[in-house]
Amino acid sequence: MIKSIEDVVNKQLCTGCGGCAYIEPERFEMEDTLEYGRRPFLSDSAVKTDGTALKICPGIEISRPRSDDYVNDVKLKHDLYKDWGPIYGVWEGYSNDQSIRFAGSSGGATTALALYCLEQEGMNNVLHTAGRIDIPYLNETVVSTNRKELLMRTGSRYSPASPVEALGIIEQLSSQSVFIGKPCDVAAVDKIRKVNKKIDDNLGVVISFFCAGTPSVKGTLDLLENNKIFNPLSLKDLRFRGNGWPGLWTAKYKNESGENRVKKLTYVESWGFLQKYRQWRCYICPDHTGEFADIAVGDPWYRKQEDDRVGRSLIIGRTKRGAEIIKGAAKAGYLTLESEDESLLSRSQPNLIVTRGALWGRLFALKLGKVETPKFTGFFLFRHWIKDLSWKQKIQSILGTYKRISIKRLKKKVELEKLI
Repeated sequence: MIKSIEDVVNKQLCTGCGGCAYIEPERFEMEDTLEYGRRPFLSDSAVKTDGTALKICPGIEISRPRSDDYVNDVKLKHDLYKDWGPIYGVWEGYSNDQSIRFAGSSGGATTALALYCLEQEGMNNVLHTAGRIDIPYLNETVVSTNRKELLMRTGSRYSPASPVEALGIIEQLSSQSVFIGKPCDVAAVDKIRKVNKKIDDNLGVVISFFCAGTPSVKGTLDLLENNKIFNPLSLKDLRFRGNGWPGLWTAKYKNESGENRVKKLTYVESWGFLQKYRQWRCYICPDHTGEFADIAVGDPWYRKQEDDRVGRSLIIGRTKRGAEIIKGAAKAGYLTLESEDESLLSRSQPNLIVTRGALWGRLFALKLGKVETPKFTGFFLFRHWIKDLSWKQKIQSILGTYKRISIKRLKKKVELEKLI
């Protein structure tokens, strides 16, 4: 039984969002680890927990709202909801600011929407993730307040981040803010805002980006070493994507002679290497498209990938408020919306329905193996397992996971050690 945040971590169910460190800062602090991502450690003066952190933990429970909850706001297609969650509109578009569009991971829509909220919607801050300047292979949570700061912090970061731990910044303000995070981060935020009115009031909009999982720091370091960058401290800058679509993994560093050097990999090469380092909880995640956000942004993968071209973004209005902001940004000239088409989602992410179907088989195998599993409600997992998987895929989802119980050491207590 999962009875504490420590149990969540030890059972490898932690997403690394940082929600527990925000809710109980007198007990937990987030730190980087080599193999498991960012994890909560007991602070030096840790006090006894009251259990609040466990209640908002997305690692052990996520409940999707019922489609009936949206009936009064939108004409919701039930089958579409079963597959993709709440949808008030699906668009393909891009930032009208060419610098933002080029620097962003796809079409710069997330940055453009955040900038619109700062300049036109009266929001004063954007809480999000950026690479650390002093240690470029690590991340930090930052607050951006203008275009310059947003632009210098564009691009995906395929490494651990815990932006929810910094919600206190938003709570202390007298104005609204933008929050940007992974689907698991916004799921934690959704839980927190239901028990914290100040956070709920101060969140002007919550934006998520599509996520296929978070690789560990070890993944990044091994990728650097694989490209003959043996001293990570020699790094001057590390971008995982951006500056073209889908963008190149680009490492800038000094060699042993002190000369500036650059290594580049395609998205396929870099992600193909990093994905095997994803934390275990990502393998059993039901939400890769930010269903608990107001707005979710991803890649229109149905298009041909070219690393030197400017991109387009797939933009989903998940709430009525989110759809209003998307349309407002377009009307104000921050975004160009080329098309509105619900089929864009399934055409761009056809593998995600299969992934959700496989999740039912994975959870079934874990229960057979007596391994702790999260509780997911309202995601129609069995329906997808029956309808969307071949018999071979059904069997693989069970047998493959059963093997991973041993490979991933899921029955053993995690031994954590701070990276720095």
